[in-house]
Amino acid sequence: MNYKVLFVDDEENVLRAIKRQLRKKFNITTAQSGKEALELINSSKETFAVIITDMRMPKMNGIELLEEVKKVSPNTVRMMLTGNADQKTAIRAVNEGAIFRFLTKPCPAEVLEQVVKLGIKQFRLIMAEKELIEKTLSGSIKVLAEILSQVSPAAFSHSIRIKEYVEQIVRELKLPMAWQFPIAAELSQLGCVTLPGDILEKYYSGLDLDEEEQRMFNSHPEIGAKLLAHIPRFEAIAQMIRLQNKRFDEYESQAVTNKEKIIWLGGQILKATLDFDRLIFLQYSKFKALTEMEKREGEYNPNILRLLSNIKIRGMGLVPKKLYVTDFNIGMIINQDIHAKNGMLLASKGQEVTFTIKQRLLNFSKTIGVEQPIECLVPS
Repeated sequence: MNYKVLFVDDEENVLRAIKRQLRKKFNITTAQSGKEALELINSSKETFAVIITDMRMPKMNGIELLEEVKKVSPNTVRMMLTGNADQKTAIRAVNEGAIFRFLTKPCPAEVLEQVVKLGIKQFRLIMAEKELIEKTLSGSIKVLAEILSQVSPAAFSHSIRIKEYVEQIVRELKLPMAWQFPIAAELSQLGCVTLPGDILEKYYSGLDLDEEEQRMFNSHPEIGAKLLAHIPRFEAIAQMIRLQNKRFDEYESQAVTNKEKIIWLGGQILKATLDFDRLIFLQYSKFKALTEMEKREGEYNPNILRLLSNIKIRGMGLVPKKLYVTDFNIGMIINQDIHAKNGMLLASKGQEVTFTIKQRLLNFSKTIGVEQPIECLVPS
């Protein structure tokens, strides 16, 4: 594959020299300013594999450019080529632009060629990992989520709703490794597969649990974390799930590492969104739910509470309609608990109709029987 490489320098003669040296070996594009580079990145149908930029340029310097590239094209491998080789610039470039290599002018053609090759190799590794996450791991997540939906519909419904809240918060915060947070939300209730159904029904109905029931319910984050801990690349997700019930004021004042900071924030987002969703499920308005949460001093990250005020709640713009299971369409939202005629809970309010859920309901309707018609939320 002919990977695209972007060189940025305000000196046209430098760009000409680079094209002359490397054009037969790489698919090179050039830009004479940060603004032009960003326009090329945003308009390109293909992702640039590598960007190499000069440091000292008018209006937007190299570090500022790489910071923007990190936002708009996070998979592009970022490098700095400059005559300004002091240590401060190098450290700032690495920390703020998250660069892969720092090169100094003049850079021999053979060195530059080798570094571009390494950058392309790094880009291929990044894209391979992304494909692994999107295809292989997403398939595993779907299986785990479907199992939870069959064993504990109420817990599954809870996790799917908060996943949507978490996705909105992560987009707003522009967090690194953003893919981890929605997965942590979707699998946050996995440990509930070990809990008796009556405990979960009491909890989601807003009833108080007795001491033993509360102890059992409090154990589910640890169980869920242990189930996920040995899945490759899920270590941080498992830690977020483990922290989902931890109060904000129980955290130490500052995380030691960036990884720890991300994990802590993940736990705090889960804590806030889970409690918020439970209140919404108990028919609180968004304003009333947030007012109630703000009264619980020290329990939530204040920044996350602020972001929750802008959350779009699932079901807005939809209208209730009574339907029979045979009329269900994939993607509809169930607006009441669905029970078999023997009293067994088959699906929970707020759950989205998937192929598996529809098939489960159809099978029960042909054997034990299902209480019908069922209220669903559908487009108006």
